[in-house]
Amino acid sequence: MSLPLSYLTVEEYLKAEESSFIRHEYLGGQVFAMAGASEEHNLIAGNIYALLRPHLRGTDCRAFVSDMKVKIQVKKVDIFYYPDVLVTCDPEDRERYFKTRPNLIIEVLSDSTATTDKREKRLNYQTLDSLQEYILISQDKIQVEVYRQDTQGNWSMQTLGKDDILKLESVGLNLTMAEIYEDVIKLD
Repeated sequence: MSLPLSYLTVEEYLKAEESSFIRHEYLGGQVFAMAGASEEHNLIAGNIYALLRPHLRGTDCRAFVSDMKVKIQVKKVDIFYYPDVLVTCDPEDRERYFKTRPNLIIEVLSDSTATTDKREKRLNYQTLDSLQEYILISQDKIQVEVYRQDTQGNWSMQTLGKDDILKLESVGLNLTMAEIYEDVIKLD
């Protein structure tokens, strides 16, 4: 038995998300339910947001955690993702339910999302002209992958471990692994 796939317009998707108890990502008309996050995942995203918010106070930059979507258009296909943390510093980026010009996106990896975050999302996010840094944080071990765009538009990748500092150049903030992993993993 085959079931027909149903496609939603962007407008239908955005309207449905306003009243949905479950978050869905949107890829070219199809919606995909998102799984709940672990305690470690929530703590890491919360730790980073808690450090970003006061750091950005008084600037044009605004930080969002978990429930703010990013809209991307790749080859005329609309895509909406829910990153774990995002920062936008563009004063024109004022949509109420999604952002289109983030300069920093952070994803906390889980077993179910790691492949998508490292491949599909990374490649799609990197099409955003505004994006300067894409950060992937492991929740099971102290490991952070930093994807950074240089002034010529080239992307590089750096892997950080427990003795390194995460330098968020896009917002001028340095984070220690102890700050990122507070209450998650002990650093001895």
